[in-house]
Amino acid sequence: MWLAARGWPVHPLAPGRKTPAANCAQCVRNEHPPAQCPCHQDGRWCHGFHSASTDPSVISAWWTRQPSFGVGVSCGPADLVVLDVDAHTTGAPDRQFLLPGIRIPSEVVLDGLASGFDTLALLSAYRKQPNPAQDTATLRVRTPSGGLHIWYRNPRPDLRFRSSTGSSSRRALAWQVDVRAHGGYIVAPGTVTRSGAYIPVGSAREPADLPAWLADELIRTGHVQSERVPLTVTPRPRRHGESVLPARVLDPLLAAVGECAVVPEGASFTEKLNRAAYTAGGLVGAGRWSRTAARRMLLDVAQSARPGQTRRNEIIVDAALDAGERRPLHSKDAHE
Repeated sequence: MWLAARGWPVHPLAPGRKTPAANCAQCVRNEHPPAQCPCHQDGRWCHGFHSASTDPSVISAWWTRQPSFGVGVSCGPADLVVLDVDAHTTGAPDRQFLLPGIRIPSEVVLDGLASGFDTLALLSAYRKQPNPAQDTATLRVRTPSGGLHIWYRNPRPDLRFRSSTGSSSRRALAWQVDVRAHGGYIVAPGTVTRSGAYIPVGSAREPADLPAWLADELIRTGHVQSERVPLTVTPRPRRHGESVLPARVLDPLLAAVGECAVVPEGASFTEKLNRAAYTAGGLVGAGRWSRTAARRMLLDVAQSARPGQTRRNEIIVDAALDAGERRPLHSKDAHE
């Protein structure tokens, strides 16, 4: 209620987790896009941040039904930009991937660089600006894994900043620094998961305005959102006498994969991509489609939804295509 009173739409997170509460069965099967979900009119929370609300009666009904829900905040409608700094001490990538678009000379010693805290400090040093991780004027929240959420208000509503992951090869602010804005949500302070609690740091309980230099960096790194074009799957030309089975069977599965682009977490992306690729493999095995064309289309859609994991997408698609080819999908299998 405290969050909603500030105009920040909230939605339930699964008890003990940081992912959205499960959809109803119809929504899990992706029988409709989030914007057309009938559950919203019935006061249900399907499709994660797409169902977020500031209506006190709706919020009360949700948490009365399940008091152990966590709280997610839909960042875009709230005009929030949150830096999600990871503390995973994994091996750092090559220096050209640490700060996208910024060349780090070889003479700069990077020994000990291991997390998003380091790259955010490095970016701040390059720009001769204060480190946001130490910004006591804004709401900062320590995560159970040791990371940090740095909350800011977007003072320029004419700019719609969009979300990204720090591991993305296409759009990122810094390695291991995610951006939560339009098309994303953030876990609210006070939420408790099996791993621990999200705890405010310092005395600030309100987000400060996004510093101008950070806004400039987000613009430079491609975080200004253009109008989202709905995913369309162009059907391949049909040969004479060929059935419409491939398009009829695959189009909704590919659309489900593409819709994961607006849900950075908890969208069952791997499961949806695996299902689409397995079905495509069945069509390939039945001689209804070429494997090359099927693989290209699957990877194109997967890349649009999860651009930061190209190799993983390839592994999922290739394995599922192989499995599907061993089970050819004929007309009777799809109830044509």
